[in-house]
Amino acid sequence: MNREKNNARSAMMKKLRDIDFSLTPFIVIWEITRACDLACRHCRAEAIDWHDPRELSTEEGLDLIDQVHSMGSQVMVLTGGDPAKRDDIFDLIRHGADLGLRMATIPAATQKLTPLLIRKLKSAGLAQIALSLDGPSAEVHDTFRGVQGAFDLTMKGAQYIRDEGIPLQINTTFSDYNLEYFDEIAELVKSLGVVFWEVFFLVPMGRGKLLKQMSARQFEKLFEKLYNLSKGVDYIVKITEAQHYRRYVIEQERKNKSLEKNSWDVKLPDRMTRDFGPGGSIGHAPKGVNAGNGYVFISHTGDIYPSGFLPLTTGDVRHDSLADIYRDHEVFKLLRDPDRLLGKCGLCEYKTVCGGSRSRAYAMTGNFMSPEPFCVYQPPREQSQ
Repeated sequence: MNREKNNARSAMMKKLRDIDFSLTPFIVIWEITRACDLACRHCRAEAIDWHDPRELSTEEGLDLIDQVHSMGSQVMVLTGGDPAKRDDIFDLIRHGADLGLRMATIPAATQKLTPLLIRKLKSAGLAQIALSLDGPSAEVHDTFRGVQGAFDLTMKGAQYIRDEGIPLQINTTFSDYNLEYFDEIAELVKSLGVVFWEVFFLVPMGRGKLLKQMSARQFEKLFEKLYNLSKGVDYIVKITEAQHYRRYVIEQERKNKSLEKNSWDVKLPDRMTRDFGPGGSIGHAPKGVNAGNGYVFISHTGDIYPSGFLPLTTGDVRHDSLADIYRDHEVFKLLRDPDRLLGKCGLCEYKTVCGGSRSRAYAMTGNFMSPEPFCVYQPPREQSQ
């Protein structure tokens, strides 16, 4: 049995490494609803407390999952809003799992987050479950989430998930609001027995427009903390919407002589491309993901976006082929061409592994090919001009 599991895992790892991002997204995110009982201060979706009648139906959702599978994608995340607000979530997860997709979801910390919900998700074949945690205490977290009691429900939910043996992921969004609590949040995350900590750097969209941004120097300080943490833990530490963290890590690895210095041949260290996390849980992509490049997002109404943080409608799954849009739409093709990046991102030797946050560039300038607004690095070619 162990030999069969190891063979299956080896085959999966080879399949992941062979993914061509011009044809196949590593991860597909479907926002199955915007209904949610929380009022999070950073919510890109500006979630509502009722179901939009335009949501994809169960049948449309099943067809979407079939399309994702036929593209060769490996990971599909059902997000929201609060995905637990949809009664058909178990059918959707089961369908994807039966096709061999690694299905994950992110329920909100509300009264719906119960042991029964977690058991039913596990029975449906869920591969990983994420909870959001944006503060080390009820005071900080609940203020951010807009509802008292959310922190306590998150802690209880984490216990329910551990009790069922489902790999636990924690998602944290950092902004100027909670940056000072990084060390305390990191210790709390570590104590929860996670397999994956996904750290989001705020993109100013939705309700997040009202939050104060971190500075480029604050990004670097947080990069330093995350880099040092990642070297001492066995779980995955993934950075989202701060692609220039990859540049920071490569710089540090070169200083430590883990990577050879060759400014025009850069690559990510092995631990940033781990196919699997602890216990065979979901790991990193085999190479750096960015909006439209290894990543695609479907809204609750079926609109196809390069990312949930880059809400440019390129088609909709009710009328368009997801594969055709991802592979051939001019926006996706542009996002996958680092030579078309503008300003210092276009001159940067790290552009093929980094590329900057296309979502933040769009949110702050209106042009998704503009330079990353919060990167301190000055490419040598820019300095010489």
